[in-house]
Amino acid sequence: MPPPPVLDELDGFSLWDGEHERGPVRIGWSGDRIGAVSPAADRHPGLAVIPGLIDTHVHLDTNVVDGAGPGDAWPLVTPPEEQAIHVLGHALRFAAGGVTTLRDLAASSVQIAVGRALDEGAVCGPRLLAFGPVGMTAGHGDLFTPPRFRDRPPVADSPDECRALVRAWAREGAAGIKIYTSGGVLSMGDHVRWRNHTRAEIAATVDEAHALGMLVAAHSHTAEGIEIALAEGADSIEHATGMTAGQFDRLVAGQVPVAPTLLINDILAAGEGGVRPEAQQKAAAIVAGRAELLRAAGAAGVRFVLGTDANGRFVRHGGQLLELRRMREVLGWSAERTLVSATSDAAAAIGMGDLIGRVAPGFAPDLVIVRGRPWLDLDELTAERIVAVICRGRLVSGRIPPDES
Repeated sequence: MPPPPVLDELDGFSLWDGEHERGPVRIGWSGDRIGAVSPAADRHPGLAVIPGLIDTHVHLDTNVVDGAGPGDAWPLVTPPEEQAIHVLGHALRFAAGGVTTLRDLAASSVQIAVGRALDEGAVCGPRLLAFGPVGMTAGHGDLFTPPRFRDRPPVADSPDECRALVRAWAREGAAGIKIYTSGGVLSMGDHVRWRNHTRAEIAATVDEAHALGMLVAAHSHTAEGIEIALAEGADSIEHATGMTAGQFDRLVAGQVPVAPTLLINDILAAGEGGVRPEAQQKAAAIVAGRAELLRAAGAAGVRFVLGTDANGRFVRHGGQLLELRRMREVLGWSAERTLVSATSDAAAAIGMGDLIGRVAPGFAPDLVIVRGRPWLDLDELTAERIVAVICRGRLVSGRIPPDES
């Protein structure tokens, strides 16, 4: 199978550049950097280019065919070499839905290796940033592994162990660190309000990660967990379903990005996808009253970015497009404001705001060709209306339509 063709320009497409509408342009690039964006004749009426979408919160540790994953035996009995093929399959399928950068929160050496291979060009596909988890024995991360399995992912149970695990992830090549400041929904025998790690352990983890230049993403479903994450300097809050109005000002002042992961909790609360009754009950409890609070948070200026918790089972490939419409609905945002949260602002939230998320000179040619103007009408951004996806200047899905002028 030949590699995807190397492109060097798109000519005559209307552009939304991650912040503003630019009209018809010519986008030229060399290798992995855009050289120029200049006005051009409209050669493709009805089509437009937007930056590739960025999902700041995914999990690719599942079977790409049937979604089996954490809570099942699949990741525990499948060799890492085989898992890597599934991780790559997920990445390519998400890319076909317009997502050109994925951040896996709670990855293993498998996702790190696949991300490195993608960066090296061994396979043409999206960017995959892998964050190593630092959790405790009987914490949210640990409770995805059934108790009968003795071979478990690593945990850390003291400040020194936390520092050591951060260093181990750094040596492995992880892009960042995932911590837990509350329990969770899908973990077995877990309780959302359980404490995860002591303050001293969390402080040591964040300090060590920052010393090594790594961002820290904090899972939290409780107000207390958000307080701890903010106090200890976490770089993003994941889920934040227990957010209170009293926390808005600090989140806004610190411009701390929040991934609300709306769709997956809606799915779990509705009991869809074969979710266990225990998880359904937990999800139903955390989504009660969530919409009103998050709308108020959005109005106050809390920085929400696209993060789906997609793993190919509950939120499947292309689910980012549904998540964006759900964000627009819940937060009361315009189509354009919602798209910013999935492109330029999502890029800044993961420390890559100078490389991706915008279409401008010096940025990477990660581009999506769509039918319509999704920054004006988000309902036009659907899987069926995506014409082509370009990652790192290479066509990875669809085809470039011929000149219609």
